[in-house]
Amino acid sequence: MRVHRPGFVTLAVLAALSGGCGGAAPAPNGGALPAPPTASAGPLAGKVVVLDPGHNGGNAAHPAEINREVDIITRSKACNAVGFKTADGYEENAFAWSVTQHLRPLLETMGAQVVLTRSNDEGVGPCVTERAAIGNDARADAVVSIHGDSGKPSGHGFHVIVPGLIPGRNDEVIEPSRKLGLAIRDAYQAGTGMPYANYRGEDGLRSRTDLGGLNLSTRPVVFIQCGNMRNAGDAAKMTDVAFRKRVAGALATGIKNYLTGT
Repeated sequence: MRVHRPGFVTLAVLAALSGGCGGAAPAPNGGALPAPPTASAGPLAGKVVVLDPGHNGGNAAHPAEINREVDIITRSKACNAVGFKTADGYEENAFAWSVTQHLRPLLETMGAQVVLTRSNDEGVGPCVTERAAIGNDARADAVVSIHGDSGKPSGHGFHVIVPGLIPGRNDEVIEPSRKLGLAIRDAYQAGTGMPYANYRGEDGLRSRTDLGGLNLSTRPVVFIQCGNMRNAGDAAKMTDVAFRKRVAGALATGIKNYLTGT
């Protein structure tokens, strides 16, 4: 397995977006980022959506690469992380990847150009700094990072994380990111039946300045914690493929509502 090298993601994504020469551009973890689909008619025609499935399946086997420190403006932080898992061992990276695979075609059917921050679930990284750069370089109209949370076992529900203000650095993305967050929150609750988290955030929203993917983004961006993987009820849902398809449908609706001003 080839370990990701810093700076490679941005070049790969730029090549993919421009069509490259000779097909899909190489991905940071040795796979290939599929060439962007031909624009089609639909409510999201002309829009670029970046999907960031959290973590990666090979992260645990490469601690030196994953744990190296990177600058996220407000602090230094590990390049990436292994992610969480349920009591039965279902991993957050697998959940995020599965949801993304169901979500991508829904958005493409609506005419969106979809860019992923990783091309499979066996690679390493990329770092949070490079994930943010992918959205920035793509000039994304919306960036959605998909995760599962790890709270106290008695806590359940979902919440959406929006960027906190870092004066002079992300002022322009605060309001559009909040609008994206509200659209995602409302559609997710309606589409999945999941309640707002009762252990973090307020009314399904939370603002943070300690996440590189948020701090470094110059585009509208949110993270969604789709459920608490340490809660038995949430975990049972998240390990069910039928539920993951509902998650994808709800996220597609939220992204569409935001991008169309619905």
